[in-house]
Amino acid sequence: MGKWSRRAFITTGVLAGGAVVFGVAIRRGNPVDDVAGYMAGEDETMLNVWVKIGADNATTIVVPHAEMGQGAHTSVAMMLADELDADWSDVTVVEAPSTVDYANYALGRGFVAGTEAPAEFLADTLNGFFLLATQKMSLQITGGSTSVKYTGELAMRVGGASARAVIKAAAADSWGVPEDELRTENSYVFHDASSRSAPYAEFATAAASLKQSPTPELKTPDQFRLMGTSVPRVDVPAKVTGQANFGMDIVLPEMKYATVMAAPVFGAQVESIDSSAVADQSDVHKVVDLGYAVAVIADGYWIAKQALAKLDIKWTVSGNEGVNQSELFTRFESGLAAARSEGTLADDVVAGDSDSALESASKVVSAEYRVPYLAHATMEPMNCTAHVHDGKCELWLGTQNPLGFAKEAAEALGLETENVTVHNQYLGGGFGRRAFADVAVQAALIAADVNYPVKLIWSREEDTRHDHYRQAGISTFKAALDENGRPTAWINEYHDKHDPADATHIPYDIENQRIQFATTETHVPWGFWRSVDHSLHGFFKESFVDELAVAAGKDPYEYRRDLLESQPRFRAVLDLAAEKAGWGNSLPDGVGRGISLTKSFDTIVAQ
Repeated sequence: MGKWSRRAFITTGVLAGGAVVFGVAIRRGNPVDDVAGYMAGEDETMLNVWVKIGADNATTIVVPHAEMGQGAHTSVAMMLADELDADWSDVTVVEAPSTVDYANYALGRGFVAGTEAPAEFLADTLNGFFLLATQKMSLQITGGSTSVKYTGELAMRVGGASARAVIKAAAADSWGVPEDELRTENSYVFHDASSRSAPYAEFATAAASLKQSPTPELKTPDQFRLMGTSVPRVDVPAKVTGQANFGMDIVLPEMKYATVMAAPVFGAQVESIDSSAVADQSDVHKVVDLGYAVAVIADGYWIAKQALAKLDIKWTVSGNEGVNQSELFTRFESGLAAARSEGTLADDVVAGDSDSALESASKVVSAEYRVPYLAHATMEPMNCTAHVHDGKCELWLGTQNPLGFAKEAAEALGLETENVTVHNQYLGGGFGRRAFADVAVQAALIAADVNYPVKLIWSREEDTRHDHYRQAGISTFKAALDENGRPTAWINEYHDKHDPADATHIPYDIENQRIQFATTETHVPWGFWRSVDHSLHGFFKESFVDELAVAAGKDPYEYRRDLLESQPRFRAVLDLAAEKAGWGNSLPDGVGRGISLTKSFDTIVAQ
């Protein structure tokens, strides 16, 4: 994510792996031997890294993604279970541990190479390369709407189909019958010709010794039994009963609590701390100087927060103390204007001759939109429990990238990544915020100063002041309309481009387009924010299409529809939304109706 490109991803992977890549890439797909030692229980058999079968014929599916309310533990597990023909009522889902064996190679492969199946002789090499690359990048991320699209398609379905194939092969060998006479259903193998049946568990040990194909035959949609159906979410019962563990629920023996205050201006540092006001408090154990922040360890969170407020902390001057939102927008405006006048706007999309179309237009419509910085404000406060002991560090929290957090904590402590263990919990809201390791690094550094576990909890004020924000931005538009009100040119100049690259693109049949941007550096940290640039640019673009419809005197639904002649899928989605909304029906006084259309992460959306 971020500003990744396919070239950058490949380059990073090759440089990180070095010459080793050629030796590692040629390898067995899904190497079960690497994980069986710590993933399989006494009565369980690992068929591949994603699935194990118990002696009781129960199926356990290992999902390499965090559950933060989006249902990943259910959806991608369904994909594997369907291909495996597992009995869904006897499936347990566990989250993959934060080890390099579960680095997210499927995301890397899908992002760079797409989801098309390669030739079988290349598949192991391809998977091996991207596993190495994602291991070197400590990438085990949940985000970017990739769990189903990449992990589900490239790892879970393949893992399920491969496991099913070796179970059938083992059964055929055991019974002395041709494989094509066998069928599977609900974790059983059937040979109808001889009226024999047996549970998967009977063949699991033999099946695990067989080589699995990295390109097994996958089901076609008409063969799906689980995919495409609505099943109860696996995470919901524990959340309803209160048994689900979030980071905030962690309690360890002898654990103390901490809270933290970072410099009020990004970039400032601690100059001095006077802690005399809390020196005599027996329930306050330590004041920790983190350089850019100050933490207090105490017997409880509220005690720590009250003690932190009593400290006399002086901060260095960063030079940004007087900057406010109004000044930042002035900077953005100036940056856009300067780039426009100097001809240095960066190209996003350029097609046709928009300037000529403007000169011959019957009407020119202009608009400007702006949005402020947005904080994530996740329901669960930012928190992390850390215990540093015996040259190792353990972290308990909810994170979107366990392996990445382990690496960052290790670097902060001067440890090897394998000496940091992340015990991932349910996330009380992620939305991109829990892809940033700041709270984990702070907790690790605080715990390294003492000899007991510490639970760090950020206050709501700290969370709001020190988030990684969705960017503030300005987007200006200009369009040329012909005598029929149809746009002949679309010009969009905006401030700051992040991710994804196509967020500013439009599906409409407009021959002349110029979409460009300028960037102004700020001291405010940017972060992934659910749907990232699609969320703001979708609003910008579709608001302007409405303004064009008004200027043309046209119905906004029909106006869009007329501009989608070459985009039948977009038109079909638009039509369905209009139909379901009862577009054209009369409305009560004081009630309005609007329509919009965009594509986000390859999904066309109308509302």
